[in-house]
Amino acid sequence: MARQSISFTAPNDRWLNSLVESEEYSSKSEIVNDLIRRARAQQSELELIRSRLIKAENSGFITQSSEELRSEFKDELRRDGTL
Repeated sequence: MARQSISFTAPNDRWLNSLVESEEYSSKSEIVNDLIRRARAQQSELELIRSRLIKAENSGFITQSSEELRSEFKDELRRDGTL
């Protein structure tokens, strides 16, 4: 595993410390890795939404605008607990 040195602002450091102290996480590294995993998952979901929008817009078989489709996809992901 690659080791890195990062600096945190005081509020972020306090927040990270509180999560470790509450035993929700065992270390700051675990928290940062979890946050990165979540960000990567969210990025994948957004890329899926974008690809679906592009496919739908290019198909010519839709009457909704890209904004309407985006809103619908986001609502669906929120209902599923994915977003």
